[in-house]
Amino acid sequence: MPMQLLPASAQAFAPRSAPTIVLNTKVEPWLTQTLKRINKIKRPLNSVPQHMRCLTETLAGEGAIWSLTSLMLPIAADTKLRKDDNPLMEALHNYQVIHVEAYVVHVDMVSQHEVAFKLTSDTIDLLIEYHKDIYSVDVAANTWSWPEKDAQLKKLQEEFVQAANRFVFRTGARALEGLEEEGAGELLEGRSEDVKNQIMNLFLPLLPPPPRIVDVIHPAPFIQTQNAVMGGWWQPTPTLVSQPPAPIDSWQVLPSTPSPTATSCSDTPSNGFWPESGLSNVQLPSPTPSLSQPYTSAPTHYYSSPECMAPIPAVPLPSMLPQHCGNDLGMGGFNDFGWNQGPFQPQYAAMI
Repeated sequence: MPMQLLPASAQAFAPRSAPTIVLNTKVEPWLTQTLKRINKIKRPLNSVPQHMRCLTETLAGEGAIWSLTSLMLPIAADTKLRKDDNPLMEALHNYQVIHVEAYVVHVDMVSQHEVAFKLTSDTIDLLIEYHKDIYSVDVAANTWSWPEKDAQLKKLQEEFVQAANRFVFRTGARALEGLEEEGAGELLEGRSEDVKNQIMNLFLPLLPPPPRIVDVIHPAPFIQTQNAVMGGWWQPTPTLVSQPPAPIDSWQVLPSTPSPTATSCSDTPSNGFWPESGLSNVQLPSPTPSLSQPYTSAPTHYYSSPECMAPIPAVPLPSMLPQHCGNDLGMGGFNDFGWNQGPFQPQYAAMI
């Protein structure tokens, strides 16, 4: 129900006054029976104004105090409580029962169908005293200290005072069935548990300020060069020191690819070039072996062995020829060596 529908007596710190009653054009039968039960003097209840007058006078009396619920609270702070092995004796000595009492400030059976209760001044004082002397001490002891702790605790106490004076419990209109003589009453059908939960919610915790967010600057990670940490990365490359080859004998060096040299061939004619020279055949030396291995994909004619060919006789120079006198220097002498054959005859004949 909106707050503005409540009367002025329901506001905080407002004194008690007669409740406001709003009834429908037709009174509920259960309300008529309740009013007849509590009145010692028989009063006529035949119309709506008669019900309204009887209900207003009953709820506005001095004894029209309702017991909403009961709270079991400690009688001292935790550090001052008595310790006992028997839980029953410990509870009897350390806890007290506070009866939450209230009075009716508003009855609406038209729109909201509810009844509103406001705490009595005695109940408000008991709750404020407990909050200040016991609850606040325990909360302060269980909370770490900060510079504004005392100011925050004082503010918490002031807020509880305001909340206790503004507290109004609303419930269904049929709660008036618990009405007794002289306007007193008690909540039925488990409504007292609702009152207990709402009152205990007024005890707020003492919240420390949130921690300040500090930017933590992490240092750059140190990269270690050890093999165990880096897994072998960035290992220093070992320097290859060139050592001179060990001296070896020349006769022990063998060619990587032996190239056999054919000194003679079976298909070479016996009477070769200048057969009458009488000189022995000369063997050509084998090609010098290469230091590097040949590529397998290179052409075969680059590294193939020399073909089988006839030995070439050594041709003597003129200075190596024997010197003869007379006719030996003539054409006959040249004919002996076969110089008259071939294209060399006219040239050397003219020179002589």
